[in-house]
Amino acid sequence: MDDQTENQAKSTHKPTGVLVLASGEVFYGNGAGVVGDARGEVCFNTAMTGYQEILTDPSYAQQIILFTFPHIGNTGTNPDDEEAACKSAKKAARGAVFRENITKPSNYRSQSHLQDWLVARDIIGLSGIDTRALTSHIRETGMPNGVIAHAPDGVFDINALRAKACGWNGLENTDLAKDVGIKDELQWSETGWKWPGGFGKLDKPEKHVVVIDYGTKRNILRCLASAGVRSTVVPANMSAADILAYHPNGIVLSNGPGDPAATGEYAIPIVKELIDSELPVFGICLGHQIMALALGANTIKMAQGHHGANHPVMDYETKKVEIVSMNHGFAVDGDSLPEGVIETHKSLFDGSNCGLRLEDRPVFSVQHHPEASPGPRDSFYIFERFANQL
Repeated sequence: MDDQTENQAKSTHKPTGVLVLASGEVFYGNGAGVVGDARGEVCFNTAMTGYQEILTDPSYAQQIILFTFPHIGNTGTNPDDEEAACKSAKKAARGAVFRENITKPSNYRSQSHLQDWLVARDIIGLSGIDTRALTSHIRETGMPNGVIAHAPDGVFDINALRAKACGWNGLENTDLAKDVGIKDELQWSETGWKWPGGFGKLDKPEKHVVVIDYGTKRNILRCLASAGVRSTVVPANMSAADILAYHPNGIVLSNGPGDPAATGEYAIPIVKELIDSELPVFGICLGHQIMALALGANTIKMAQGHHGANHPVMDYETKKVEIVSMNHGFAVDGDSLPEGVIETHKSLFDGSNCGLRLEDRPVFSVQHHPEASPGPRDSFYIFERFANQL
């Protein structure tokens, strides 16, 4: 890192972007997106496609995403690939780091250049840095706090930026679900995208579920609709009594950002009541972690987290290995699962918990994202399994 900084300082090209870590490392490059600075937790994502879905996933709130794939922007951007179900939750990722400058779009679905899209989304970009070196640093030392900045004149107060990074408390003990979720209910019946017509519509839903919105993704709702299930999305702090007043056939606990223990302060009592109602309950990502906490398990902060579309997970129920998409910096402590809670999935990278179910009722959850398509359809059966329990 010191060599990179020295080499860039000798360059005749004046850097217009910079990433400053709380630990003192500085990465100079080319600024992109909106002008300004933003702080967040720096994580790396190993997916080779889906950059727009990644940058609009509410689970990335207050994070700066380092893309390990070097060429980003080649498919442009379009409204169909936005992921946040709550349109008012405009802020997901705070920044994006690329190896190469943003690629010119070349795709028939593209409606805008990624540079223009970053500006509209208020996201700061940085390109032209050694992403391999930064990825290695994160693997060795964990996800650091940092500040990403873009200034066309190339003037940066590095000491002030580092102080800003050091002054941030990070994601631990932070509830972010309240910031990215909806404030009122949302009715959803849109199904998956099919070429060439686009998204479909669920005309005759067989079942109805309530989705508790900790930061849900649109494709979760589409997968439910494709399985014949209509969704009503409600705020994360809605009481169990009000949720049950919808008379749903089941409950979904959505994905989302932040520390599950912090969100759990108000979410756990609600989820406990819903589990006691004996309705089928299905959790994804943060929803999986909230469910585990409600059942008496613990969650832990991970060093690097799991962020990418190429993670192998063992499903001990089907005895199959799935290639899944993951995005989480916290995990359920598999050793803390109480009696009666069965561990159903594990990461084959590090053995961390990736799924659970109750032994005596239709309550289950997964850490990974079955609505994503890295396998490409390895995990879609999970939605069908849930629909069959309703």
